[in-house]
Amino acid sequence: MSSEPDILFPVSQYYKPHRKSDWNYGGPRWRLSRSKIDLFVACPRCFYIDNKLGTARPPGYPFSLNVAVDKLLKKEFDIHRAAKTPHPLMKAYQLDLVPFQDSRMDVWRENFKGIEVSHTPTGFTVSGAIDDLWVDPKGMVHVVDYKATAKDAEVTLDAEWQDGYKRQMEVYQWLLRETGLAVSDVGYFVYVNGKTDRAAFDGRLEFDIKIIPYEGSADWIEKVLKDIKACLQSDLIPEVGTSCDYCTYRGAVKTVLEKSIPAKQASPLVAVKGKKTNDENKGLFD
Repeated sequence: MSSEPDILFPVSQYYKPHRKSDWNYGGPRWRLSRSKIDLFVACPRCFYIDNKLGTARPPGYPFSLNVAVDKLLKKEFDIHRAAKTPHPLMKAYQLDLVPFQDSRMDVWRENFKGIEVSHTPTGFTVSGAIDDLWVDPKGMVHVVDYKATAKDAEVTLDAEWQDGYKRQMEVYQWLLRETGLAVSDVGYFVYVNGKTDRAAFDGRLEFDIKIIPYEGSADWIEKVLKDIKACLQSDLIPEVGTSCDYCTYRGAVKTVLEKSIPAKQASPLVAVKGKKTNDENKGLFD
């Protein structure tokens, strides 16, 4: 789907590469979110530059249709939450579950708030915002995450890039257990797949909806939290991520600039408006 030209340019206005120190590690507003944990797993170097040095990766464009699907699914399941009844999808998949009721659900589902727990060994406040929770007759809670796509193939969790989805589920399971809830290892992905085989658009999209169970294991989280603590406490920038496109880009930029710019010409890394100087940037492109 193409984007309108006037949508492309304003996005850069919202990217603030050098945020206030309050939001960096050690600042009063810093939190270790679920997405930051995943960033560390993907690339410790990018994580360090973001959380210790205060320069985040440029954000991607928002998936507006996915957000709309997410909102509508939440409204739909909230109807059954209030009525304490199973959703038809639960019946179709023979799941003896109903949407979970808790006074904290609205906060837990809100971005930039979510579930917050204090992790004593590291001193971190760890957070994450869930999509939904379901509960069985014994009171065991199951984490639910909504996903949306549009492809001809059957939706699965088999692709390597979907390992991030699985880690996401496992972090939510860990967070909720830290609050004292009894949480099942089995979570569910409600996967919505837009149909592309229709004869015409006609102003509407139709979807297939599939529930995919996933048995998670949060055993890796404690070690990763300790590794994150050691990373943030260090004065050494981690090595370049071998599978990180952002690190690859920075390395490519360094190479092309060294070849293209005369030595006496002012460096493109000169500080702008009192921001990072060349010496401060030294090492980021190595």
